[in-house]
Amino acid sequence: MTGPEAPNGADPLVTEVQRRGDRHRQARLQGEPSVARRLTQIGVLGWLVVVPSLAGMFVGRWLDRTFGSGLFWTAPLLLLGLVLGCWSAWKWMGRA
Repeated sequence: MTGPEAPNGADPLVTEVQRRGDRHRQARLQGEPSVARRLTQIGVLGWLVVVPSLAGMFVGRWLDRTFGSGLFWTAPLLLLGLVLGCWSAWKWMGRA
């Protein structure tokens, strides 16, 4: 029994090995990224996590003030924003 096929009919393992090999060759040609580029990546990752978390918190606080519900909306929306931010950071790192 074989595993799932890639859309073009190739074996997914072979496709992934080729993709990683291409990335490795490209990295060797371009050299090591600069310190500024690394710091930029760290900054982008930070904002990808912080912005959705803060947005969830602000929307939750607004809903709680509107309905007088204590922290009923703030806590879940903060966690939802955190999960969304971590997921988007994970996806961003996967493509980089």
